[in-house]
Amino acid sequence: MGFEPWLKENQTIRYAAALITLLIMCIGIVGNSLTILVILKSPRIRNVASAFIISLGAADLLFCIAVLPFNASRFLNINWIQYPILCSMVPFFQYGNIGISLLFITMITINRYIMIVHSSLYSVVYRPIWITSMIILCLIISFGMLVPTLLGKWGKFENDPKLGSCSIISDESGRSSKFALFVTGFIIPCIVIVCCYTSIFWVVRKSEQRMRRHQLSTQSDPTVTNIQSIKRKLSEWRITKMVLAIFLSFVLCYLPITITKTSDPDVRYPALLLIAYIMVYASACVNPIIYVIMNKQYRKAFKSVLSVGCCEKATKRVPVLRSISKRLQPHGKNQEDRGFGTTVSHVSSIALESLEYNNRISSIA
Repeated sequence: MGFEPWLKENQTIRYAAALITLLIMCIGIVGNSLTILVILKSPRIRNVASAFIISLGAADLLFCIAVLPFNASRFLNINWIQYPILCSMVPFFQYGNIGISLLFITMITINRYIMIVHSSLYSVVYRPIWITSMIILCLIISFGMLVPTLLGKWGKFENDPKLGSCSIISDESGRSSKFALFVTGFIIPCIVIVCCYTSIFWVVRKSEQRMRRHQLSTQSDPTVTNIQSIKRKLSEWRITKMVLAIFLSFVLCYLPITITKTSDPDVRYPALLLIAYIMVYASACVNPIIYVIMNKQYRKAFKSVLSVGCCEKATKRVPVLRSISKRLQPHGKNQEDRGFGTTVSHVSSIALESLEYNNRISSIA
């Protein structure tokens, strides 16, 4: 039947899919922008991993801005596929975002691995120049591998009639970069992540066992340094679990589209393909939710940034109250009017001082 004819026959489903896509886009733009802002403004959560988290947020933000509006418009039957430039650039950013997201997750996982398993190497590996080089390398690998396809030398970006959208199809020589991109951008990073987490889990488990033995032992003084190291590793494991959740959510979002396109190339079940597309789109907005749910420091940082914004708005209202208070000052010779004005002025000043005091307390908190 095909995906596009099925969509045209089911108008309600089309509009619902467009609405969900636009909703995901808005949540993704707000959530990822806020994540980047929070990390930049909160020194307590700024570390090496946060540099990759900012990069991951920027990649998801790019996906929301450069890809999702066109996918939503496709559900609304707005035909942009006929424009060759859009038909090349939209899938270029879409496939590039898939690769860059998983590579950044891999970099964060490796960072957690070195922090917990090989902590002595951490300060050597994670210097500013190397962190910048890692981020640039991820960008080069993700988008650089798509350049031959963009130029039509290794597959090409063009409309796929079965999917009703622009994707990677075979070129005139029958070549396509899909398999190589799948292996390089998905399989290899997943293997690296699984290996890292296996080692991390083993080290953390051994640390927990040593901690239990220490608690049962009466000789605590000779092992104080060792116990502090164990506690630090267990503390790092909390952040590592958040990164693991990000990876699992990525796999959960992208696995349905991989299985659907592999097992159903003729699109006999278009409803399953639509659900798989929505899952892919949702990957762009889920990470900020994970940060808030799983990490206490991120929750505090989000609350702090949002509360500062509210306090600034309240502070801007103070000059308005001052001007109102001045207008209520007595100007006439009538003693009763003057007394009334003085009383109002006094009450206004008390309210003003109370508001300013509350603002100071809120900013300190």
